[in-house]
Amino acid sequence: MSSTSQMASLAVLVFLICATLASGAASVLVGLTRIHADPGIPASQLVRDALRRDMHRHRHRSAGRALAAADGAAATTVSARTRKDLPNGGEYLMTLAIGTPPVAYPAIADTGSDLIWTQCAPCGGQCFRQQAPLYNPASSTTFSVLPCNSSLSMCVGALAGAAAPPGCACMYNQTYGTGWTAGIQGSETFTFGAAAADQARVPGIAFGCSNASSDDWNGSAGLVGLGRGALSLVSQLGAGRFSYCLTPFQDTNSTSTLLLGPSASLDGTGVRSTPFVASPGKAPMSTYYYLNLTGISLGTTALPISPNAFSLNADGSGGLIIDSGTTITSLANAAYQQVRAAVKSLVTLPAIDGSDSTGLDLCFALPSPTSAPPTMPSMTLHFDGADMVLPAESYMISGSGVWCLAMRNQMDGAMSTLGNFQQQNMHILYDVRKETLSFAPAKCSTLRPDLFAANYGGPVGSQPEI
Repeated sequence: MSSTSQMASLAVLVFLICATLASGAASVLVGLTRIHADPGIPASQLVRDALRRDMHRHRHRSAGRALAAADGAAATTVSARTRKDLPNGGEYLMTLAIGTPPVAYPAIADTGSDLIWTQCAPCGGQCFRQQAPLYNPASSTTFSVLPCNSSLSMCVGALAGAAAPPGCACMYNQTYGTGWTAGIQGSETFTFGAAAADQARVPGIAFGCSNASSDDWNGSAGLVGLGRGALSLVSQLGAGRFSYCLTPFQDTNSTSTLLLGPSASLDGTGVRSTPFVASPGKAPMSTYYYLNLTGISLGTTALPISPNAFSLNADGSGGLIIDSGTTITSLANAAYQQVRAAVKSLVTLPAIDGSDSTGLDLCFALPSPTSAPPTMPSMTLHFDGADMVLPAESYMISGSGVWCLAMRNQMDGAMSTLGNFQQQNMHILYDVRKETLSFAPAKCSTLRPDLFAANYGGPVGSQPEI
């Protein structure tokens, strides 16, 4: 979760305890559901709250974290609906189910972190309210404590090669830029797909069973890490590739789909591909999907931005990542100022500082709260070998009588982030094995889940247990 980029974790504290708790190349379609913003919340507040989380995420992401490395599991394809989160509307949630019998819960889909976790019963007083029932390991016949010496245990490093004591369990406390969660690592069967005919059950998924958390998780019951580390859902499924199509930010009716595994593909006209930049080996940077952004144009005008403004430095500083868990795109200040000046030069409306009302510094006063914003040209992000064209509604946001540039500046030398606001109505494919990102413009609200796989790789029904 990057905030303008960042809900990636600041730190992971782990320690060993002795504890006892109750105990193919298929494709799986997991629904990503976007929880919609409360209609009573002004758009300006929605953006301000999302930006606040983004900024916290960015500051703490830079602090680093330590996660264990391990091998993934057998290849699977899973599909999930996504929705926009409530009440503040900053993230997209996916729905999956844990345990036997399975209990469904919504979780933030985050390409900027690795750990999968949900709140568990019993919860000792430091839990946030959620609509879904708490997952209870004592009620599941397939739960087990993840052994401390497992390659997926966050405590394996603390053992330093020594034998794990009998009954050893790994306790963790993971801090994100916007909150924290603590609990014990377990292993469970995850079920993906809503209808029985479309379900796939995947045993042995390592996850965090959290019994204490902060309260800033916005309508979710946890988080699903989709990053490059061993603990992410992508790595544990051995997915190889995954794709999603995020519905428009202020769409209050539609859902979209996340597809992980062999069936995830992107073909046809308008598809562009760019290679990932090799991630630094050190956590947390090793988790992120870095891209080489070489320039930005507004309309037909290429902005005077240095080609190395977004370069990833040898010490791990700089660079630009794509992150589904961050809302507002952040750009290195030298580049942001060029974008800001170009947008301002094209708008004749009165410019206002929206820092207090929206958290965004370049806003314009509309003639009235119901006035439509003026026409603006598209913005093009020039990646290595591929151009991503953003219509005005994907880089400008309006509401409550103001119209703002939905980007913010980042200190030069700090990491920049391509957030989910700029990814709306874009079908995006992460090919982890080929080390490429592909994308094409799409009307994500019209991509029906049953046609998603049919159009892009095969059926989703009758998936075997893996």
